[in-house]
Amino acid sequence: MKRSSDTVLYWFLREAPILLAVTVTGIIYNAGLAAGPWFEGKLVQCLADIAGGTQSAEDMFRLAFLYVFTIILVQTFRALKRLAVRVFANRIGKGLKVSLFRTLISGRTGDGAGEMMTRILSDADACAEGMRKFTTEIFDTGIALLSYLIMLFLYDWRLTLLTALFPPLSCIVAEKLKVMVTATATDARRSTSSLNAMTLDRVTNAITYRIAGAEAERDREYERLLASHERKVRRANVWENAMPPLYYVAALLGTPIIAYFGSRNILNAGWAAWDIAAFTTFFSCYLKLAVKASKAAKLFNSVHKAEVSWKRIKPFLKSGEEERREDEPWGAGLQLSDVSVSYPGQETLIDHLTFSASPGEIIGVTGKVASGKSALGRVLAGELPFSGSIGLGKLEYRGGEYVSGVSYMGHSPDLFSATVRDNIALGDDGDVMPYLRAVCIDAEVTPDTMIGNGGVRLSGGQAERIALARTLFHRAPLIILDDPFSALDLKTEEEIFRNMRLLTQNSIVILISHRLTLFPETDRVVFISDGRAVVADHGTLMRVNPDYRALLEAREEGR
Repeated sequence: MKRSSDTVLYWFLREAPILLAVTVTGIIYNAGLAAGPWFEGKLVQCLADIAGGTQSAEDMFRLAFLYVFTIILVQTFRALKRLAVRVFANRIGKGLKVSLFRTLISGRTGDGAGEMMTRILSDADACAEGMRKFTTEIFDTGIALLSYLIMLFLYDWRLTLLTALFPPLSCIVAEKLKVMVTATATDARRSTSSLNAMTLDRVTNAITYRIAGAEAERDREYERLLASHERKVRRANVWENAMPPLYYVAALLGTPIIAYFGSRNILNAGWAAWDIAAFTTFFSCYLKLAVKASKAAKLFNSVHKAEVSWKRIKPFLKSGEEERREDEPWGAGLQLSDVSVSYPGQETLIDHLTFSASPGEIIGVTGKVASGKSALGRVLAGELPFSGSIGLGKLEYRGGEYVSGVSYMGHSPDLFSATVRDNIALGDDGDVMPYLRAVCIDAEVTPDTMIGNGGVRLSGGQAERIALARTLFHRAPLIILDDPFSALDLKTEEEIFRNMRLLTQNSIVILISHRLTLFPETDRVVFISDGRAVVADHGTLMRVNPDYRALLEAREEGR
């Protein structure tokens, strides 16, 4: 049964193996904490017995050695638990960001860039941190509280019932402050979103504001927003961080009662017969229980804060299993059945398209201007919705959602200010030279050549070839190329096509182009005209489709 990733339970179950490690180490560590008060009581009693002459310094040394050994053992399991919890939180944070980025890529956010940046970076981190603290406190507070409580009951159950009424007060106080903590956290995050949006706007449109003479006013508006943001964040931090001392004070209200009734127990006039060790152990247990209870109250604040972030990102988390299937057994190739495509709110561009392709094939896609060629490419890249059925191996397209196993090169290559190697490899290992040779640019640039943002230091043909080299370097089972040769001469285009044929023998290539020079070399052609798509090999289309033949002849004449 599919689980929905917009539930907290999904993310906990997703990391079940590491949570098992957290559970085992957490139980051992927190159960072992109860040994501390017992040793402290025994050490105080031993000291009193040494003063009375009934025990020796050697007895104190042996007891102290056992105490230190127990602490080392307990703290070792604590370190292992903390490591496991941190790994858990890191994986949760990564998973949330991947899911949110997929939504951002699909273009269905409906919000400004600053808002989305806040959700992706800040809210995902806040949710992961809330889950980490919750997981930590389940053991560091829950199991520890239970261990201390059991020990207190063993020493004097009546006094335990009387004093155990106070630690829950800290939790009650935290619950009462929930509304204010949540409200201030929400206000602070909204302010952060607005600040991010204005920062991006101020940087992106700086020249426009300067030319229009609005730069000074935008600067003043930014300063006002920044001051407001500082106030709101400070207020949220005060409510979150200034309350823990109050929780601790509430939890410690039982100490005068322990002092009174504990002293009666030592004098054999109370509910139990105690010695100094018993009194010290009981008192130490209660103090540690109070500390844990105050931390549990602080946990409420952390969970409330994470809840604010969770509500913000929940609508942007995709439903169902979302693991990217890197080792997908593609096998059967690409199948389109009765596919219709249109931009939202516009007339249908492609109606009832059906065809299939196998690895090693190059499928040409062409048609008149604005016929839907690029729209088909975007559908196959997972960027646009469609009706009908599309399958890539065992993967079924959902329409307008992230698709694994696809490499896509669009009209405008996205190049950034870095070396050619960085632009092609994008951080992966591997030699980029074979791909520079494949796109016939190895004589013009080297892997260490610096190119500007957007490829400003390159010609149009060079930028196209760098982008194509990147697509081939990261080649996938399905490669979509939208007009990759528009700025190249015929000889270079033909050489690159031959090299590409060799490099993509295990992939399907969808070649979208208005230049039909190489279409006789493709395995099949999808010709789109007036919403109708015809699929056949080049020779057949030339014989039976006058529109395709006329388009080819017109392109040949204009060449």
